[in-house]
Amino acid sequence: MPAQPDSERRTTHPPETDDRFSVPLRGVAVDAATRCGHYGDAVDVVALRFPCCDCYYPCFRCHDVATDHGPERVPREAFGDPAVLCGACGATLTVREYLDCDDACPECGAAFNPGCRRHRDRYFAVEE
Repeated sequence: MPAQPDSERRTTHPPETDDRFSVPLRGVAVDAATRCGHYGDAVDVVALRFPCCDCYYPCFRCHDVATDHGPERVPREAFGDPAVLCGACGATLTVREYLDCDDACPECGAAFNPGCRRHRDRYFAVEE
């Protein structure tokens, strides 16, 4: 189910998750398009799954605030599994689809932040 636009921002901590999304999602001041209190530009519309808690967060900072453990990256062998949520349309993407999408959702065409390329290694085991 795609997220519905609204102006409400929510902060969610374990064990609760944000009920506006089709996947378990937590974060700080999250809007209906997955923009958070840390990253709120129009193109900041992805949330990423952290395997350590099997939950999606808009960014690594949201994970740090909401959990009491360090983040785990998605391992290479799991790049075919859903791990990215498009906050614009609600589609879930595999890591491979996200890494290959040229900064736009392959489902709806929404622009993703190209600056996120610089820190993909925080979320995914991308080094060779």
